[in-house]
Amino acid sequence: MSEVPSARGAEVGRRIGVGLMYGLWKPRVLGAWRVPAAGPAILAVNHSHNIDGPMVMGVAPRPTHFLVKKEAFVGPLDPFLTRIGQLKVDRDTTDRAAITRALDVLSAGDVLGIFPEGTRGEGDFAALRSGLAYFAVRSGAPIVPVAVLGSSERQGRLIKGLPPLRHRIDVVFGEPFEAGDGSGRRTRTALDEATERIQKQLTEHLENARRLTGR
Repeated sequence: MSEVPSARGAEVGRRIGVGLMYGLWKPRVLGAWRVPAAGPAILAVNHSHNIDGPMVMGVAPRPTHFLVKKEAFVGPLDPFLTRIGQLKVDRDTTDRAAITRALDVLSAGDVLGIFPEGTRGEGDFAALRSGLAYFAVRSGAPIVPVAVLGSSERQGRLIKGLPPLRHRIDVVFGEPFEAGDGSGRRTRTALDEATERIQKQLTEHLENARRLTGR
């Protein structure tokens, strides 16, 4: 039986994230009020840098349980990430334990964070995996698109692999939307159609966020 991720742990993670993110960089958060104040929600975040997850975890208005690749759970990070409510996922297989834990988060009325592109890249939502559609259709939870802009900036870096210290990073939350078509279908066709709807919404949000921030 999988252990239900700790909501209290995720709140601890959020507080740690707040301290780190505001201590090292200058986050500018726009639209956080769009995240539903209660009930299940899925934050769908673009992914161009390793700090995107911790950044959103720190600035989101609610504690968030992110699906994190198992490769990040190494050494002392393994018990730490688990303790702060983050979910280990094996991206190379159908990780049923991770799927169950993610659905448990949503059924408990909490917030799930996911990188729908599946891996770090350009962060442009150009290619989505079907996992986000599955979680959204199965749980009925609204999706909140989140654009993180500026985290992949290279100019002025003092520490390799990190954005320049005190660099402004924009985090823009969009309007929640439903992924399903209202039929409740969970067939492969329904999930493919939901993925198309999701990609359209996320791409539009990213374009709007870039216009809004000038990034």
